[in-house]
Amino acid sequence: MLATSPPPRYHTVLVAGAGDVGLRTARLLADRGHRVHALRRSEVADAGDGLRWVRGDLTRPETLRGLPAVDALVFAPAPDRREEAAYRALFVDGLRHLVAALPGPPKRTVFVSSSAVYGEHGDGWVDERTPTDPPGFNGRVLREAESLLGPDGLAVRLAGLYGPGRTQLFDRLREGKAAVPRGTRAYANRIHVDDAAAALAHVLTLESPAPVYVGVDDTPLPIDVLYDHVAGLLGVPAPPDGPAPAGVGSKRLSNALLRASGFRCRWPDAREGYAALLR
Repeated sequence: MLATSPPPRYHTVLVAGAGDVGLRTARLLADRGHRVHALRRSEVADAGDGLRWVRGDLTRPETLRGLPAVDALVFAPAPDRREEAAYRALFVDGLRHLVAALPGPPKRTVFVSSSAVYGEHGDGWVDERTPTDPPGFNGRVLREAESLLGPDGLAVRLAGLYGPGRTQLFDRLREGKAAVPRGTRAYANRIHVDDAAAALAHVLTLESPAPVYVGVDDTPLPIDVLYDHVAGLLGVPAPPDGPAPAGVGSKRLSNALLRASGFRCRWPDAREGYAALLR
């Protein structure tokens, strides 16, 4: 007999917020045999990728009528403004609007959150058991939205994303606009955008997932180590000494729980990932 792939655990999936991470996740799930509906505010032409596009605005519940019944939901919107009101309208109110508009509750909801929910920990390790203490409004709003998840929901707290289309660090280093806190062991935490999408798809395969996962690569690095390495790849001067990024807080994020569930990053070290972007 010919070997066949096992059926996906959740046959129909709605990806709400099919931007960069959401779209990569949706396409990955479709490739794996899921029937994927992708929700976006703007109209999208058929790209031949097997996705079933749904147009709707999470902040306007009247646009969410007629949504399909789905087994699973991946909630991955991206705000278009870095303002507290915009975050709250999208992540807190938007999640409520969407859940109310669905014909029935999904069997699993994956909420795409951020490591911004954690506070300042210096060079200390941070994982899913670490108490949250968000220093900025973005982390506070995301933590509030996480609290809305029921027993069938889980949050994936992603670290800083990089990858194709996310190369702002290259521009800042080339233009001499980047600075790093030297001698303070302030840490950068990164995950390649393709690894982030793969992690979101991965947690849908788990029979008994944890309520929270930290989505980060295997190698948290001091900011100066990462930036100096990327500057060397670009052939530009190393950035000068300066303050750490505001409103983030230093910490070393651990992906041990995600790895224990069977997930592996394609790009376990951001130095390798950034180098690949230049090839």
